[in-house]
Amino acid sequence: MKKSTIWLLACVMVFAFAGLLYVQINYVSIMLKTRSEQFNETVKQSLHQVAKNLELDETRQYLEADINNDITRFLNQQNQLPMKHLFSIEDYQMMEMIQLDGSIQQILMHSSTKVDPLSGLTKQEAGSSIVKASKEQLKILLERYLHQGGLLEEVIYNMLYTANLKPIEERINFKKLDEYLSTEFANNALNLPYVFSVINKDGNIVYQSGEIKKQPMASDVITQVLFSNDPPSKLNYLKVYFPTKGDYISSSITFIVPSVIFSIILLITFIFTLFIVFRQKKLSEMKNDFINNMTHELKTPVSTISLAAQMLKDQDITKSPEVFKHISGVINDETKRLGFLVEKVLQMSLFERQKATLKMKEIDANDLVTNVANTFALKVEKYGGTLDIDLQAIDSDIYVDEMHITNVLFNLLDNAVKYRKQDVPLRLFVRTKNENGKLIISVEDNGIGIKKEYLKKVFDRFFRVPTGNTHDVKGFGLGLAYVRKIIEDHQGSIRAESGNDNIGTKFIITLPLIKS
Repeated sequence: MKKSTIWLLACVMVFAFAGLLYVQINYVSIMLKTRSEQFNETVKQSLHQVAKNLELDETRQYLEADINNDITRFLNQQNQLPMKHLFSIEDYQMMEMIQLDGSIQQILMHSSTKVDPLSGLTKQEAGSSIVKASKEQLKILLERYLHQGGLLEEVIYNMLYTANLKPIEERINFKKLDEYLSTEFANNALNLPYVFSVINKDGNIVYQSGEIKKQPMASDVITQVLFSNDPPSKLNYLKVYFPTKGDYISSSITFIVPSVIFSIILLITFIFTLFIVFRQKKLSEMKNDFINNMTHELKTPVSTISLAAQMLKDQDITKSPEVFKHISGVINDETKRLGFLVEKVLQMSLFERQKATLKMKEIDANDLVTNVANTFALKVEKYGGTLDIDLQAIDSDIYVDEMHITNVLFNLLDNAVKYRKQDVPLRLFVRTKNENGKLIISVEDNGIGIKKEYLKKVFDRFFRVPTGNTHDVKGFGLGLAYVRKIIEDHQGSIRAESGNDNIGTKFIITLPLIKS
């Protein structure tokens, strides 16, 4: 699959996921806003009913006071005979009174009027004489309380004229207000904790039912006017705040949580898949390059050996010892070259297994470094360079596979020779030391160095540092990948350091000691 096709599919998937995410976020936002508006509307309806109940209570108080005053005044003026209780309506009772002439009259009285149920007389008039009540006055009284609305209009007028002059704390029973609120909220299925406060006409808090821990937002406080018929300059307000409103609204849309979780899982899967696709694409390209390079590299020694073998068939060549020796040397060198290429292929196959088969044994790291340095010194001297070793490690016993660790050091030294500066004498430094209970082996050169952005990538399979149009160094990008794998299989680590181009490179290997 072409890289452009992969990018096209990736863009389509990104666009689709972004659209899905936008729709979900927009849907959740609309749901939260709608639920919040529904909640506020329900609270406002409840508060409106509570305010109405308070107005009805105040109206009832004025009516009761007016009726009691009129009945008391009437009874003080009349001499009554024993009365008989007929029936009661709310706080009022209908009484039947027998007059001196034997006629029966009915009187509507408030339950707060103290009447003796046996004698039918009030306690104030129990000992006084009974005088005949006037039929005209009874008729006026009954018509006034049972049929006429004019009196109610007068009472309401007096209430509107005088009620707003009283402080709000004298007009409201706060305990009863709390009962009204809890009842209305329960009727509307709002069983949430709340805090209410009553604000007077001067803007001061007259009463607050509880403590508010943090300052609420203005949109979270629902306000209701109390006694809305009062003059605008004397209006009082009831404010209610629900501390758990946010949790209540969020809990009502919990069904969206699985959708969000699945979207996140989908996003992670998409990113991981995209990463794997590009990684496999890159590895595939590197592997193809490796195969192409390997095929090209194999052609040269095979053709050389084939040509040498044909020359050996010539009897004239066999008669010349020098020519025969030269051809034999060419065959030997090309055979070694083929062996080296085969070893690279085997190194690549090593990565396909999870772990290399190691033949572990106890060795002295200082001795190993010394042997490798002595063997490699001839190759360094061939290019006019020097190789220095500094064995500072006091504890140098390690438990490793000697062959693989030796190959690791040879690979690092061989890279230093390959990437040397042509115009500067080659200098190599191999050191050992102990640090934090571990063995440190460093291989440092003064070669062309590695750019910082490539320091971690150099350990990837098939990766080679870009060198522009120059390809004077042969390789397949497997050496350092092999080095890292072997070191990690020995429970160690390796890192590369390089200040910049043309500064040189330093590889630092960390291995555990036997005693640790």
